[in-house]
Amino acid sequence: MLKFIQLLTLTGTFCLIPMTGLLAQGATQHKAELIFPLETWHNHGSCIVEASNGDLIVCWFHGSGERKSDDVKILGARKPKGARTWSKPFLMADTPEFPDTNCCMIIDPQDRLWLLWPTIQANLWESALMKYKISSSYTQKEGPPEWDTEKVLHVKPGDAFADVVKKKTASYLNSQELTPGMIEWAHDNFRQAEDKLTRRLGWFTRAHPYILDNERMLVGLYSDGFSFSMVAITDDWGQSWQFSEPIVGGGSIQPSFARRKDGTLVTYMRDNGPPPNRVLVSESKDEGVSWSMVYDHPQLANPGAGLELMQINDGRFLSIYNDTEDGRHQLAVSISEDEGKTYTHTRHLEKRAPGGGSFHYPSIIQARDGTLHCTYSYFTPSGLDGREGKSIKYATFSIDWVMEGD
Repeated sequence: MLKFIQLLTLTGTFCLIPMTGLLAQGATQHKAELIFPLETWHNHGSCIVEASNGDLIVCWFHGSGERKSDDVKILGARKPKGARTWSKPFLMADTPEFPDTNCCMIIDPQDRLWLLWPTIQANLWESALMKYKISSSYTQKEGPPEWDTEKVLHVKPGDAFADVVKKKTASYLNSQELTPGMIEWAHDNFRQAEDKLTRRLGWFTRAHPYILDNERMLVGLYSDGFSFSMVAITDDWGQSWQFSEPIVGGGSIQPSFARRKDGTLVTYMRDNGPPPNRVLVSESKDEGVSWSMVYDHPQLANPGAGLELMQINDGRFLSIYNDTEDGRHQLAVSISEDEGKTYTHTRHLEKRAPGGGSFHYPSIIQARDGTLHCTYSYFTPSGLDGREGKSIKYATFSIDWVMEGD
């Protein structure tokens, strides 16, 4: 007979865990905790990295709401290797009197930590101005990294941008069953692409950047104004930037990347467009410069919510996403054995009834020891004190735990 133990979580609920899972080399363990207690402040859009010394560092944005207030800032926390608890939150970035949002991080081959985020100029996402900081001193036991430099990532699409937008928008519409909303979206794209300011402002980050062969870094950008994506590319670690052609689809935003064995880059994107509500996909065969027509993934649902795609150490694809067509009350991790064509193994980090909470905008990495670590926004209508609360939740688990399924 299988025996269980009962553990109390930070949300005040009990969960049952098989004792065999706890005893088998730690291989099937799943551990989760809130990085800080539930609070009424808006806490959202986290990203996690593993430092060179094994510490975990997380960033997210915190404030009253970037669409209405100017008090939003980027906070962070660290969990030193071997520590049992997360540090108290500390300041990572704050532009006085402007909201800072949608942060992401990466550690480059020079062992430097990058923080990338947009500062919102006029409480509209369309007014985003991209920035980044780089630190070569970020492994101290307490407090924020010591930043070496801070720059604006000036987005300057190529001269052919407007023509490519028109061509790709028309091709996408020809592949779809048209609705009045799609036609309006197309006209907006054509108008905005012709305007120099509109095509240079309003691009910003969400998911981890992707480092290609330790030489090229891809930073996924998207625009709420255009409702599609683009990639910022640097081959000299931020000294100069070029920009891919736009990745145009019906609401194809917030790109995340992986690479197939044949060298093809794949991006998964949030679906902000017409039904069916699916993860949106595009491919590049020239290291991120040009991208194929956007298409719906045949299997992965998406309710218009952020996700991440990654490769685990053995080359298999892993996706973390809300696996519903409506609502963010379920958060799943799925593994593909065929480089993303199909996903045959799925396990849920959160699975509630509709209205039971929002668990979204996940960020995931695989640590040097092979374990998986993720963070995500944790919004619950039944907080510890009976009120709605928001936090960032951290979970660590193994690939075997995912493979076991729910």
